[in-house]
Amino acid sequence: MNQRHEVLFNQLKSYRSYILHVLENVTKEEADIVPNGFNNNIRWNMGHIYLDQYLWIHALTKDKMVEKETLQTWFGFGTSPTQFTSETPSYEELKCLLKKQPSDIKETYGERLEEEFPPTEMGMHTIEQVLIRTIFHEGMHLQAILDLKKCIL
Repeated sequence: MNQRHEVLFNQLKSYRSYILHVLENVTKEEADIVPNGFNNNIRWNMGHIYLDQYLWIHALTKDKMVEKETLQTWFGFGTSPTQFTSETPSYEELKCLLKKQPSDIKETYGERLEEEFPPTEMGMHTIEQVLIRTIFHEGMHLQAILDLKKCIL
């Protein structure tokens, strides 16, 4: 793996660690509050961040992804916490998934970052490009989590 790819994975891990740090003093009850003016809660944002990386990787590679199939019901685009069921991953489960995901992606796709695929609708044609996009997306949802925290804590 070249230095540029190591930097990308270090950024992915660092940004994810920051999100987990932001979540440290949030209880599972607080994570489920949907404040007035918001469409979702912290737990939804957590699941959406996790799912988004796999959705974009799948859109590019067409690799089968269990995560995509099982989590899209609750955390996909256009969903909301009103659709949560007893089967929806808990706050603690999502924290574990988020913590593990950067290393899982590195292990699975670390040697495939520059592999060429037919481009997505956004013109991305490598996993490296997809990860750059998902890091940006993660930052947007980090801000949503920070905004939610201000309203509930």
